[in-house]
Amino acid sequence: MANIQSLRGMNDILGNDSELFTYFIENASKIAKNYGFTYIETPILEETALFKRSVGESSDIVNKEMYQFIDKGENDVCLRPEGTAGVVRSFVQNKFDRAGGTYRWYYYGPMFRYERPQKGRLREFHQFGCEVFGIDSVYEDANIIMMIKDILDFFKIGFKLQLNSLGCPKCMPVYRDNLVKYLTNIKEELCEDCNRRIETNPIRVLDCKNEKCQQLLYNAPKITYNLCEDCNRDFEKLKEILDFNGVEYEINTNLVRGLDYYSKTAFEFTSNEIGAQSAIAGGGRYDRLVEFLGGRSTPGIGFAIGIERLLELVKMNQEQKDVLYLGALCEEALNILTKIATAKRKEYKTFIEYTPRGFGKHFNIAEKNGANIVALIGENEIKESTIFIKNLTTKEEKTIKIEDF
Repeated sequence: MANIQSLRGMNDILGNDSELFTYFIENASKIAKNYGFTYIETPILEETALFKRSVGESSDIVNKEMYQFIDKGENDVCLRPEGTAGVVRSFVQNKFDRAGGTYRWYYYGPMFRYERPQKGRLREFHQFGCEVFGIDSVYEDANIIMMIKDILDFFKIGFKLQLNSLGCPKCMPVYRDNLVKYLTNIKEELCEDCNRRIETNPIRVLDCKNEKCQQLLYNAPKITYNLCEDCNRDFEKLKEILDFNGVEYEINTNLVRGLDYYSKTAFEFTSNEIGAQSAIAGGGRYDRLVEFLGGRSTPGIGFAIGIERLLELVKMNQEQKDVLYLGALCEEALNILTKIATAKRKEYKTFIEYTPRGFGKHFNIAEKNGANIVALIGENEIKESTIFIKNLTTKEEKTIKIEDF
């Protein structure tokens, strides 16, 4: 009988990857809390209608990538392909839109998209994200961008920030008409997806990854040249705030993100260290999404970071911390080592071997556990209240009093 394997594009997280994964979650969460965010968890399974109404039926996610099925109760459901829609659904369902006020939530967890697996992009992947409701100030847009910068800086990940404005219901229709006129003239040269999008959501044409289409779009009308007075003022203010805070960016007028719910500010953080798929974080403002999902009009902004896409970069830049291994050379040493382990775990990742062994065996086990400091106690050490210590990295050895360790 053949062994059962994990599904394609759905991987186990274990070993060093699990260490990196939890290291990222813990520290990104800490930064989010410092910015005033609290944790929210939404279900992995939601009604399909949630994503059709929020992400948009013209998006690749809804058209091609959702894990969608009819459950035993005849409900049309799907595994969540992204995190924002579920958070907005929770916001409306719990009547926070009627209560008013400001809400800042962060989340992390698995998302699912049926697409071709590749490096850093899986069918089950994990995101860390934040959502803000109730603030329409462009200062919050800058705040969100600077928070992502803080997260990437913490993990020593180099990036480029791309910025755009998608306008509002006042200026977007004018731009949309100008864009459709341009696209109609080159329609025959565009790919099949772009032709479909011209009819359903022409702005999404700008998001096409086809190289030929991108060349054809080079001279397309730019949304930033068609912004209304309010949107233009906000966009200029956002750039001013980022400039004042020393945040470097470049304007990408074709940046529309892959989801239909964005308006005004859109941004993307990219890295050239992970191959062709260079986006590592992105988001923007979605001031109409709460309304789309049946709530009262409430401004919102958020972002998501693809965790798997960052793990290799986190691995390269992670500071190596000491890992302590405690071993007994005789049975009588175990009580002493247990007491030492309790104290040392407040500062170090600490392993203790409960079976008394010889020197060589202890060093082999320590290396297998990734320890770089080995501390051993035997009969002589017990008599003299000392402990033998060796740093496996520097090869330094010493014997010191237990009370000094």
